[in-house]
Amino acid sequence: MVLATIQGTETDRPRVQGGQTAIPCWFMRGGTSRGPFFRSDDLPEDQASRDAVLLAALGSPDPRQIDGLGGAVPLTSKAGIVSVSDRDDADLEFRFAQLQPDSNIVDLTPNCGNMLAAVVPFALEAGLITARGDTTTARVLTLNTGLVAEITVPTPDGGAGRYVEYTGAACIDGVPGTAAPIAINFLDTAGSVCSSLLPTGNVRDRVDVAGIGAVEVTCIDNGQPLVIIAAAALGRTGYESTAALNEDQELKSRLEVLRLACGELMGLGDVTARNYPKMTLVSPPAQGGAINTRSFIPHVCHDSIGVLAAVTAATACVIEGTVAHGLAKVDSGTDIRVSVEHPAGEFSIELGLDPGNPQHVIKSALLRTARLIMAGDVFVPRRALHSSAITAAVPLEEKQ
Repeated sequence: MVLATIQGTETDRPRVQGGQTAIPCWFMRGGTSRGPFFRSDDLPEDQASRDAVLLAALGSPDPRQIDGLGGAVPLTSKAGIVSVSDRDDADLEFRFAQLQPDSNIVDLTPNCGNMLAAVVPFALEAGLITARGDTTTARVLTLNTGLVAEITVPTPDGGAGRYVEYTGAACIDGVPGTAAPIAINFLDTAGSVCSSLLPTGNVRDRVDVAGIGAVEVTCIDNGQPLVIIAAAALGRTGYESTAALNEDQELKSRLEVLRLACGELMGLGDVTARNYPKMTLVSPPAQGGAINTRSFIPHVCHDSIGVLAAVTAATACVIEGTVAHGLAKVDSGTDIRVSVEHPAGEFSIELGLDPGNPQHVIKSALLRTARLIMAGDVFVPRRALHSSAITAAVPLEEKQ
């Protein structure tokens, strides 16, 4: 282990009050997403009970998520679960949970690079690890897909001990203002969910779907399974606003038919109930970047673009023959900066390519920001829990 750990105390145990159970919770923004973070030990061990807690905490299923912490859109219907790792190659283990406002499904299969940006700040705040020096670096294993990322956050000495610094000059499009930079270096992202970087074995596939016709796509997974399509191939410019695309029911219906077909091609089986592959429309850059994107996640157009979707789209830009490569403006070489344009601005990715195999990405580095918004307890109705959930809970009056 690289970092020392701090053991929880007796007062960390959940409490019962008014028919509800209080669970320690840190509400955090990570990149352009946000949601509650939990220590793994504070949640039930069995998945059904844990899912019930997360659904109740977020307020799903309900389109407004009025009875929970969710923000009524997929980008704010997320949760993180973190624990100390006992592996030699990781300090922390991160389980990402994607919820939906109107669904009772808790999806533990995808990654979220935005929420990943908040993992190390959360772990420091929650006492899972201790700071070391003016910056603290930890390796995080994402349990959903096995991806490992090295994450560095600023932890200056404030006189009374080190703390996580959230203020700074870093700016990411899609988040107002500036904040302290968080550096993320993905160590191995190819084939995070699929069998390989190019799961169909091709840089470009021609998919013939009833009602749509033949459409050329690139199926790729460098941290996030994506289906990349030229916007023009579907009769769109790719520069439409997020609101316009979300109202475009014809386009969304066609994308879903394509998504289901490509899911099978990518070896993912029936993806009807899954949040991947994401569908990404690409077009030539309009603001001096490398490529312009509109990313569907998978049924709603993203206000910007997800971290790992940006990494994967950037990767497609540098691989000759892909749909994106034919539209992108990128430099040659083995160390390439790719600026991915999206509805809220741009997202820059630093890619390192294997000189002997240009389809092998050996480095994906980027900057994000995060912020602690709230820390305390989230109260969950006990009726939402299975009988095995949170057996360690004790009455509130016994805690005082």
